[in-house]
Amino acid sequence: MLGATNVYDYINLMSKTLDATAMRQELINNNIANVNTPGYKRKDLRFERELRNAFAKATEDTVDARVKNLDLDAITPQTYIDYSELSYRYDGNNVDINTENAISAKNQIKYNGMMDLMNMDFSMLRSVMQ
Repeated sequence: MLGATNVYDYINLMSKTLDATAMRQELINNNIANVNTPGYKRKDLRFERELRNAFAKATEDTVDARVKNLDLDAITPQTYIDYSELSYRYDGNNVDINTENAISAKNQIKYNGMMDLMNMDFSMLRSVMQ
C-alpha cells in the first residue's frame, strides 16, 4: 500500500500549474502585441491536456495516490500555433483582440485561484509547525 500523499506533492503540482499559467500569459501578451502584424498566427500552450493524460494513465484509486505518483518532469507545457490555417483578415493574421482579452481574463482567474490554494497550503503548514 502506498504511503500518504506528502503536502509537497500538491504544492509541486500547483507550482507546475502556476508556471504553465505564467507561460500562457506571456503567449497571450505576445499575441496581443502582434494583433496588427501581418501573417502572425496566435500561439497557445498545451498543458491541461498533458496533465489530464498523466492523471488518466495513473492506475491508483485515489486522487492522493495519483498526485503522489505523478511524474511532473514528464508533463511539459508545449507551445503551439492555434488555428494556423485560419485567418480573420486578409493579411493572414488570426489574432482576435476580444478573444485574447477573454482568454487572458480566464487565465488570470486560474492563476489567482492557484495562488490562493498555494497560500492556504502554506498557511496550514505554518499553523501545524507552530
